[in-house]
Formats: sequence, C-alpha cells, structure tokens
Amino acid sequence: MNVRDALEADADALAAIADSPTDVMRNLVHDRTVRVAEDGTHDPNADVSESQYAGSDPEDLLGFISFDAREDTVHVTQLDGTPEACKRLLAEPVRFAEREGMAVEVLIGTDAELIEDAARELGFDRRGSGPRFDGASTVRFRLES
Repeated sequence: MNVRDALEADADALAAIADSPTDVMRNLVHDRTVRVAEDGTHDPNADVSESQYAGSDPEDLLGFISFDAREDTVHVTQLDGTPEACKRLLAEPVRFAEREGMAVEVLIGTDAELIEDAARELGFDRRGSGPRFDGASTVRFRLES
C-alpha cells in the first residue's frame, strides 16, 4: 500500500468513497492536508505521466484522510476506506503531531467501527461524545503527544 498526497484529479474517486459531491472533495483537497492510500501495484517512484493528473478511479484508492492543525491539536476532518488503509492513513497525522508536540483528535461516527478500531490500535482514548453531524452521533477520540 502506498500513501501519497491527494491531487485535485482524485476528487471523483474521493467523492465515491465518501459519498459526497465531487466539488466538495475538490475543495477539501485545496483546503486541508489530504492523503490517499492506493494499492501497492503503483510505483511511487515511477516517472509522472499525464494520465496521473487526468483523474483517479475509486477502485485504485483504498481510502483517504483529511486533517488540519490548529493551535496545539491536529484535527482529523475525514477518514474513510478499508480497515488497513484507515489505520495506515490515521498514522499520518499522528506522525506529524508527534514531531510538532501536538495532540490528535478525531470524531468518529457511532456506526464506524473500523475507524474506531484503527484509532484504538494507534493509542487513541475515547473522550466522550462529539457533536452531531446531519443528525448522526459522534464520539471524540484523542491521542496526546
């Protein structure tokens, strides 16, 4: 599995994974740090070709994460994908936070067990209820540096 920065051309694939509009995902790529996980058959050291910027296929991506840093906390704003991709992707903001001496916080939907499992495996602790999004409950998880 390779992890790389998301490109604007990934917006369609991200939208399919997140069940969101493409333009929302395109804006996400511009406004946040977004990383994607893709299967290991892609050579990350291969020469860049024009086709890499033409768009990605949802089946090529195993998942994605978006996050931003404010004050002393890295906030994960979205995470979705396969169980292994979620764990690997969640490790990205954790590494950043460790280098910067920051905490990491993620809000997880009460029905998102695979994301909760990934967070627990990386050492996140449950910190109570989070806000509701579109009527759905969330749980706040935090990892201190």
